[in-house]
Amino acid sequence: MNQIDATARAESALFLPAPFLRWFAEKGWQPRAHQLELLSRVQGGDSMLLIAPTGAGKTLAGFLPSLVSLAKRGKIPPGSPFTGIHTLYISPLKALAVDIERNLMKPVGEMGLPIRIENRTGDTPAGKRQRQKLNPPDILLTTPEQLALLLSNGEAERFFKDVKYVVLDELHSLVTSKRGHMLALGLSRLRRLAPSLQSIGLSATVADPMDLQRWLAPQRDGEDNHAGLITVSGGARPDISILSTQERVPWAGHSAAYAIGDIYRAIGRTKTTLLFVNTRSQAERVFQDLWTINDDNLPIALHHGSLDVGQRRKVEAAMAENRLRAVVATSTLDLGIDWGDVDMVIHVGAPKGASRLAQRIGRANHRMDEPSRAILVPANRFEVMECQAALDANYIGAQDTPPVGRGALDVLAQHVLGMACAAPFDPLELYAEITSASPYADLSWETFERIVDFVATGGYALRSYERYAKIRRTGEGLWRVSNPMIAQQYRLNVGTIIESPMLNVRMVRHNARGTIGRGGMALGKVEESFLEMLSQGDTFLFSGKVLRFEGIRENECLVSQGYMLDPKVPSYAGGKFPLSTYLAQQVRKMLADPARHASLPEQVRDWLSLQQDLSMLPKEDELLIETFPRGSRHYMVIYAFEGRLAHQTLGMLLTRRLDRAGLKPLGFVATDYSLAVWGLEDLGAAFVRGRPTLADLFDEDMLGDDLEAWLNESFLLKRTFRNCAIIAGLINLRHPGKEKSGRQVTVSSDLIYDVLRSHEPDHILLEATRNDASTGLLEIERLGDMLSRIKGHITHRPLDRISPLAVPVMLEIGRETVGGEAQDFLLAEAADELFDDVMGRDSNLKDV
Repeated sequence: MNQIDATARAESALFLPAPFLRWFAEKGWQPRAHQLELLSRVQGGDSMLLIAPTGAGKTLAGFLPSLVSLAKRGKIPPGSPFTGIHTLYISPLKALAVDIERNLMKPVGEMGLPIRIENRTGDTPAGKRQRQKLNPPDILLTTPEQLALLLSNGEAERFFKDVKYVVLDELHSLVTSKRGHMLALGLSRLRRLAPSLQSIGLSATVADPMDLQRWLAPQRDGEDNHAGLITVSGGARPDISILSTQERVPWAGHSAAYAIGDIYRAIGRTKTTLLFVNTRSQAERVFQDLWTINDDNLPIALHHGSLDVGQRRKVEAAMAENRLRAVVATSTLDLGIDWGDVDMVIHVGAPKGASRLAQRIGRANHRMDEPSRAILVPANRFEVMECQAALDANYIGAQDTPPVGRGALDVLAQHVLGMACAAPFDPLELYAEITSASPYADLSWETFERIVDFVATGGYALRSYERYAKIRRTGEGLWRVSNPMIAQQYRLNVGTIIESPMLNVRMVRHNARGTIGRGGMALGKVEESFLEMLSQGDTFLFSGKVLRFEGIRENECLVSQGYMLDPKVPSYAGGKFPLSTYLAQQVRKMLADPARHASLPEQVRDWLSLQQDLSMLPKEDELLIETFPRGSRHYMVIYAFEGRLAHQTLGMLLTRRLDRAGLKPLGFVATDYSLAVWGLEDLGAAFVRGRPTLADLFDEDMLGDDLEAWLNESFLLKRTFRNCAIIAGLINLRHPGKEKSGRQVTVSSDLIYDVLRSHEPDHILLEATRNDASTGLLEIERLGDMLSRIKGHITHRPLDRISPLAVPVMLEIGRETVGGEAQDFLLAEAADELFDDVMGRDSNLKDV
């Protein structure tokens, strides 16, 4: 053992200056092998990706090259020429940047290193941000949006010329979204300003390391350029369990209200607990429910992105000082935050992804040699299986982080304008720079030219309007920004995060000519993401009424009185995150394998056994379809297990096909696990008669003409176009001295969308819009894979009454959120009624 220690000290001395060796010795620590290896590889000139479990010292490893380099450089004497920043740290979260600054300042201060560290986020005061440009710190901790702003400044070259390292924390969460595309383009510009730049990526959860290794390195034709890789295995195995409760686990719902008492008791048994939920509304609900029963006056706090920044910082400070027993949080605290005294994570609701669960439970006991403790609290019985699948995945180290994907065109347009704001650009040079970024490596010159033309003119249909001319070509062939006001607007609107807006719902009447009359009573607000899926004539429940959707005018949803007994398109259910493909596959496997049911709670085992007795359980690659009557309606339930977004698209296309076949569908509802369609005819009998066959209904060709027809009728593309137009800079939300209202933005984007569809259907932003819709909201590729998988493996089960597996999705039909205890009461009442239908009115099996 002494020889090993001596060897470790000798290896450390090769790479670490004396102050570092003293600091480690005073702490009684030894640098970990991967920290020294990363330092050595980076000092040798490599860019690197470090994949290590939570608590393995990734952050210190990522900063060691910078700290050592700065320690050797020493303090810059007064009067020296301007020196830009040395290291740029990019964080996906503002809270993480603040936390890293606090944690990094401690060793820097204890070693007495002459290093200045500051953070720069959207919450940083303007005066401090301005000072940083004139007197940059050695290490700047920032976000992708702030990097884009700094790069668009005319002083960018001076500011970044000395940057040596860029450290990208929680890289897996940065690279797969439009934020990641924006950051990749920013990194390509940084390499031009500082050609010797090295990148260091840090992550705990990665499905395909090579994807990230290429992202970290410049891409060039004919070269397989990628960063080096260090993977750290081991670490204490996490201690994860699914809540064991005496309460009855509901068949459906998302509140997990049944478990609040158990959650509160678990908080009382720990020092500090982080409670993660998937949505902000869920966070508010869980927090309020806990306060209601907080008889011991435990200090419990709330943290999510809609809260005031001052409130969030107070919670973070109180957490760091161990003054809180629990914090209810969304994803705002699930990345990298290092609070060693958090000894328990409780995840309320299913995690929707194996990697997301691994990331969140890593917040507990943030040390490599101590197990992270976590309790999963499923909100319903399907979620029990999903939680079990996620738990199993964690133990075998399975990851399901999505791939990097192809770069978005609207983000590219924003970047082109930003580079023009910084300085006039040569198109050939900018194209070479952009295609060195991994997401844009395959970008064609023709597409790049179309993007530049769009930024310069708005496109063919808009080029006669001066306000769309953002850049102009100089006599030397360079592109420059048209005027300083354009640059000012760019900096006010930079970024890719568009908040999901709410639309006012207003009653209207049809006049004598059959057209829409003037607006009447306002009923409230509904999320636009739901309304954009509707076509005129669809009906839905809201404010206790059946409403007929008439359309969206300006920033309002216009509705009239509906007269059908059932809503045609009720809202879909599910959390913020879609169910990952990996977890969906594992739930299908679990259902199909009776041996795996033994690991499930007794209530869930009994539920599945009852399903097997009254109907059947689907095989892994089988699509089970049940049909049954209930009341005056007939229902079809499809168990696809592909996530609510794919089910939502399937429901839209399926009801079109059923309607065309004369089967009179009235509507559908989608959850993460299944899809229910209802209509006037006995759909099961229709299948027997062969009108149409099941194979016809679920043929892959529904993703052709049917999809195109639906997209042309729905408002989805129009709303997606609005987001693309905002990101691309065609429409500005903010203007100097004023801000554009949601109504104005919607009117502007709707008018432009209609003009482009009529006069320039191949416009680059319409292409970007369709790309977004197919890969995001519609899950077209995932749906296509499912239709291919189930070909020849469709089983129809005609029943005379509802099955146990169908109860959860049936409970979502016509459901309206009324809030509080009333919502739980109505759901429980409906569940009891459906349970009676499953078992027959004389059943005594109420505990199932």
